[in-house]
Amino acid sequence: MNLIWQLGDKMLDREVVKEFLDEELEGIEVPSDISKEALIEVFCEYIEEDYYDWLKDNFKSFFNHGNPDWKWIMNRILNYQKEKE
Repeated sequence: MNLIWQLGDKMLDREVVKEFLDEELEGIEVPSDISKEALIEVFCEYIEEDYYDWLKDNFKSFFNHGNPDWKWIMNRILNYQKEKE
C-alpha cells in the first residue's frame, strides 16, 4: 500500500476537480441518482490510483528496474539544469 493512502492524504484538490468537472461536463446530463460529491470523489480516486501506477512504472524505467545507469541519470540532471538556465 502506498504512503499516500496510509496517511489518508488526498493528492488532488477536490475543489479544483469540482470546477474542472463543472466545465467539462457542461451539456452532459449526469443521472440524478449520482451526487456531484460522489462523482467528484470517485473521479479523484480513479486519477490518484492511475497516477500511482504511472509513478511506479516510471520509477522502474528511470532506475532501470533496480540497476540504475547513474551516467544516464547524471546526463538527465545536467540537461535539465541547462534547460532551466
